[in-house]
Amino acid sequence: MSDGNHHQILIIGGGTAGITVAASLRRRQGGRDLDIAIVEPADEHYYQPAFTLVGAGVQTLAETRRQESNVVPPHVTLIKGAAKGFDPDNNTVLLASGDKLSYDYLVVCPGLELNWDAVKGAEETLGKNGVCSNYDPKFVEYTWTCLQGLKPGAKALFTQPPLPFKCPGAPQKIAYLTADKLKKRGILGQCEVHFLTHAPGMFGVPLFAAELVKVAARYGIDVHYQHNLVAVDGNAKKATFEVVGGDKDGETLTMEFDMLHVSPPQRPPEAVRSSPLANEGGYVDVHQNSMQHTKYQNVFGLGDACSTPNSKTAAAIRKQSPVVVKNLLHLIEGSALEETYDGYASCPLTTAYGKVMMAEFCYAGKVTPTFPLDPRKERWSYWRIKTTGLPWMYWDYMLEGHEWFFKHNVNYVEPGS
Repeated sequence: MSDGNHHQILIIGGGTAGITVAASLRRRQGGRDLDIAIVEPADEHYYQPAFTLVGAGVQTLAETRRQESNVVPPHVTLIKGAAKGFDPDNNTVLLASGDKLSYDYLVVCPGLELNWDAVKGAEETLGKNGVCSNYDPKFVEYTWTCLQGLKPGAKALFTQPPLPFKCPGAPQKIAYLTADKLKKRGILGQCEVHFLTHAPGMFGVPLFAAELVKVAARYGIDVHYQHNLVAVDGNAKKATFEVVGGDKDGETLTMEFDMLHVSPPQRPPEAVRSSPLANEGGYVDVHQNSMQHTKYQNVFGLGDACSTPNSKTAAAIRKQSPVVVKNLLHLIEGSALEETYDGYASCPLTTAYGKVMMAEFCYAGKVTPTFPLDPRKERWSYWRIKTTGLPWMYWDYMLEGHEWFFKHNVNYVEPGS
């Protein structure tokens, strides 16, 4: 039992990962009598995969939001606060309030923070001057305002930062939806739409990258590879990019804009980056298949702040959380751990209003679709899944700790192979 400052299982982070792990533990026979606590500073919990739809005017921000206290599972203690430091050698966590918590087992999943400081001038102009971002709930509704305000002759820029960051498809999804909206209004040909990405290609999985190149070309989107946003002058409506790699490495390009959608660089919280739990990149250093920490056996990590080399999406957490839960219980019971997480992630790529390409893949870019259909095809049915099915499954199944019914994926075979 807890003495107030000690818990059997202490979970740092009450986002998708933390709530799912806690709820799944409570539903499993072996975990029902465990003392579980979640440390989380936020009052509100967001379904972040829908932020693209909010920015495109399809859903409201209110539809993505619930009170944090309402998603915490019954019989799980919610501690409002943020971790300030980790001392895994002594099984303790220091909170920003000054309180110290101890644990038998630790699950670290605080998510990533938006590093606005990495783009000079961005934070000062967000939410005005045509500068918006779907990555922050404070500014996502302004994306829709900016999109609606585009007129013939307008120039819209969409940026993508260096990996890793949350939902790698999100920066280009809003570009496609913006272009589609301009097309429906009959002014796309009179506007300029630019997608500027730090990456050397459209997507990390070649099968989908090839199709996304075609989508961008279909809209006439001008794609600039290896261009990283470094500064924004909101008053002058100018954005500066640095070229990374190639013959022009280190050169800069300044572009004017009427709308600038910024996808900011991201990183784990300082408490993680400066802790013994972190690898050289600042991420919680876990085994990529078991999710157990590489040094501390009673510590697990999952979600965006852990070191597994997968795409950072809620779908990845859907596959990681059962592994963490099973291995926690195995560790408590003294049995062998499982190494069953294969790097699965999913990215429903909205390519138009009413069309989605369902990208599903695991480690090494292996394509692993749930449905026995060609995953390269944009489908209206996937749009329905994206807008209706996935939110329902998130709130009513995933965060409730129910067994997920998409347990196995069908390996895609290239036609003709």
